Amino acid sequence: MNIGSPATGGYAVPTELDKRISEVLLRISPIRSIAQVVQTSTSDYRKLISLGGTASGWVSETAARLETAEPTFAEIIPPHGELYANPSASQQMLDDSFFDLEAWLAEEVAREFARAEGAAFVNGTGVNQPSGFLAAPTSEAGDLNGRPFGTLQYVASGNAAGFDSSPDLHLIDMVMNLNPGHRQGAVWVMNASTLAQIRKLKDTVGDYLWQPGIMDKQPDRLLGYPVIEAADMPNIAAGTTPIAFGNFQNGYLITERFGTRILRDPYSNKPFVNFYATKRLGGQVLDSSAIKLLTIAAA
Repeated sequence: MNIGSPATGGYAVPTELDKRISEVLLRISPIRSIAQVVQTSTSDYRKLISLGGTASGWVSETAARLETAEPTFAEIIPPHGELYANPSASQQMLDDSFFDLEAWLAEEVAREFARAEGAAFVNGTGVNQPSGFLAAPTSEAGDLNGRPFGTLQYVASGNAAGFDSSPDLHLIDMVMNLNPGHRQGAVWVMNASTLAQIRKLKDTVGDYLWQPGIMDKQPDRLLGYPVIEAADMPNIAAGTTPIAFGNFQNGYLITERFGTRILRDPYSNKPFVNFYATKRLGGQVLDSSAIKLLTIAAA
């Protein structure tokens, strides 16, 4: 007898199916972990931003006190949308599967939602979804040069197709263009392809700009600031913006209404059970002075 043929013994050997299902890892942009997240009870969420503008002056003891300028405000209304998924499984499949299929489907939906929202926080159009920080208008003007509120400052790479001969100087410009108050807690954001090129950069004395984390669980650093790998950042190519630097806690706002909800529906699609999951999210640049961008351009 042998197990090569079912009739001569193969039927006697049971098939063993591994009860742990291996997952294909998704590339998820971790913007949620560095941005400001607000739980809301409605999608109509608004936030006031003080733009400053209060003026003062010096006078003598008896001089007239003229009226001074007052502070001004801007209103933020993050665009929002609803993520949904509606997978189904037959009732017999739910009854007979050797693992908890319902819990596994919920985990799959959660992973997909994390992938989709991470992409939207970077590149979202603002139409039925969050507005990503790369979708904001940009200008080379600095914070003190009249750049409109909501417009991000960018630094050109010096080369229309990639980096020029001194990429470290442009990275230093990004750091120093950021308000000192925002540098506390600032991070770099880029994808793995860009990261591979950045890790090869050296300064004028031959030292790498990249500094690996010395202690366990400490992030790698570039010019002294942590580096966050975000899969949805664009690659280095003409006209793209592959690198962001800033304090995303101050610079990007995520609004979320009560997390993910799952409705188990065994009635509308018999004999299948539908698992209708929804999540309402919004997102928008909050303080446009808190994030700086590097754009691949000659000037």
